[in-house]
Amino acid sequence: MYRRGVAQLGLAHSLGVREVGSSNLLAPTIFEISMNHATPRILIIIPAFRAASFLAELIGRIEEAAPDADILVINDGSPDDTTEILEKLNVNHLVNDRNRGKGYALRRGFDFAVAENYDYALTIDADLQHRPEEIRRFTESPFLCDIMIGTRRMDARQMPFNRRLVNNLTSLIVSIFSGRRIRDSQSGYRMISTGVIKRLHPKSRRYDYETEMLFQAGLLDVAIAEVPVSTVYGRQASYINPLCDTGRFIRQIWRRLFL
Repeated sequence: MYRRGVAQLGLAHSLGVREVGSSNLLAPTIFEISMNHATPRILIIIPAFRAASFLAELIGRIEEAAPDADILVINDGSPDDTTEILEKLNVNHLVNDRNRGKGYALRRGFDFAVAENYDYALTIDADLQHRPEEIRRFTESPFLCDIMIGTRRMDARQMPFNRRLVNNLTSLIVSIFSGRRIRDSQSGYRMISTGVIKRLHPKSRRYDYETEMLFQAGLLDVAIAEVPVSTVYGRQASYINPLCDTGRFIRQIWRRLFL
């Protein structure tokens, strides 16, 4: 179900691209994008599940930090008053009939970005673990890549030990299999060109969707860069199932090894 429409911001534009770094194992290729043409059209995608208490603050901060970007929230079957809040805020959103998983929600957002001719999709979590004020670190970077990952410091004082351990381990494995050095593979703060989105076809529908995207991007020799972002942990609840989601991650590795 789609609620409201996203305004068209203008005609598509062309970007001048110049390679400024070479690709090698565990080191991303960086491309400098000439910004002499029209500003890229960016759609900010927010997958949301039981995030009603965060939405008003999140949307307000995004609108202030990125006034030229459009916002699309994917309500992933939340049982709370997420839809009512989004309608009150007059925010464009899609509604899943039930909780289908973060990957499914992202896929719907990406499909919308491609269909509406956006240049980039920027994903941000709904629970304020990502600071909207840092969107500019992606959009105003002098070096734009096909995939830009918001990378947090694995600081013991800021990130819980279990999160830090799992993130370091999965990031190492993702780096090996993607052929790119990725320090924060679990980060959902990313900006991806719609040109690359069209080439990636992850089958996952849960949290392993983002991991599968990186595996596929590595196989396609897609340029990946890291953008430093803050590490924020507060009152947010985690909906990651340690057993099930670890199993899904192992399945991704199995596919890379034996399929």
